[in-house]
Amino acid sequence: MTNFSDYRSYTGVSAEKFFKSTLYQSPNLLLGLNCLEAGQTQSVHAHGEQDKFYFVVEGQGDFTVGAETHRCGPGLTIWAPAGISHGVTNAGTERLVLLVGIAPWK
Repeated sequence: MTNFSDYRSYTGVSAEKFFKSTLYQSPNLLLGLNCLEAGQTQSVHAHGEQDKFYFVVEGQGDFTVGAETHRCGPGLTIWAPAGISHGVTNAGTERLVLLVGIAPWK
């Protein structure tokens, strides 16, 4: 593993389901990249004891956190505290690339 990474080396496509890759993993933190093609969805779900964030690197997504849904684009961060339901759908025509962090990682 290197201490320096270019996110573009971790992007990809999956026709069946959105693409996921791991950038960094330790006992305390998981950082990954999620790539959703137009129309792909990460279903609403929750992490009981883990906080999560999405940082939009590229594209547009409709993000749900709890009872709220907002369209977010590059540069925005979406926070999903432990136990709160969250999910995302690619709302655009281009790939949606997300930096995702989950802590603590179990």
